[in-house]
Amino acid sequence: MSAATLAVPSGKFRSARVLPGFHLSLGFTVFYLCLIVLIPLSAVFIKSFTMSWDGFIEAVTSDRVVASYKLTFGASLIGATLNVIFGGIVAWVLVRYKFPGKKIIDALVDLPFALPTAVAGIALTALYSGNGWIGKFLEPLGIKVAFTPLGVIVALTFIGLPFVVRTVQPVLEDAERELEEAAASLGASHWQTFQKVIFPTILPALLTGFALAFARATGEYGSVIFIAGNMPMVSEITPLFIVTKLEQYDYAGATAIAMVMLLVSFTMLLTINLLQAWTRKRGQSEKI
Repeated sequence: MSAATLAVPSGKFRSARVLPGFHLSLGFTVFYLCLIVLIPLSAVFIKSFTMSWDGFIEAVTSDRVVASYKLTFGASLIGATLNVIFGGIVAWVLVRYKFPGKKIIDALVDLPFALPTAVAGIALTALYSGNGWIGKFLEPLGIKVAFTPLGVIVALTFIGLPFVVRTVQPVLEDAERELEEAAASLGASHWQTFQKVIFPTILPALLTGFALAFARATGEYGSVIFIAGNMPMVSEITPLFIVTKLEQYDYAGATAIAMVMLLVSFTMLLTINLLQAWTRKRGQSEKI
């Protein structure tokens, strides 16, 4: 007989919980999420529904808005993909190697978290403009970064890097080195070891980092408006277009565009989370 059964009075069996007060904590969690997340998001839908259907379609499908969708989601996708590749490399180096200045580099990874987004935008613009430290070498080669869609990608990659590194880093630290040694002892090459042992282990973390970086990038505003140039149909992002609508007191139009962004972002995040869950389940079944 277990200790949990002995502790139950009058012969009644109850499920023992590690932490007490589950119902109270669950109620507080639901209330807090409703207050902070659900109610503000529902206000977006409620305000959008004040428009007629024709007005809603016109507001969210105009040529200028569609161009901003393409830039925002396309640049976010490219930035998140770049962060998965290079952020994974950064996490690997920080975990697997020892070198002078490692702690400084590890701290610099979190700099986009602490740096105000406007400061990041100004710094990137100063670096990549025609007379900037980096831009003056790129423009003679025909590569213009500042005030172009390429500048948007640079800014979104900058702000999304910590999400991938900090997600993959603890997984690599907890990975079992014995599996890699066993693969090497069986004659596996470095690429085969990475493909069959390391990559399946870090894949869920990479997907999580990608989702976080993508979600952050789609709503980024401060670091982008300085380097983008904000030219309609060329380098105008959707968050800036929403702010423009608000400044024109077109609140219904702004919330309509925001609702489309919310639905698209939620759909992509849900798809990535389902893919991540499927990957974990597949990995567990293969171990069994």
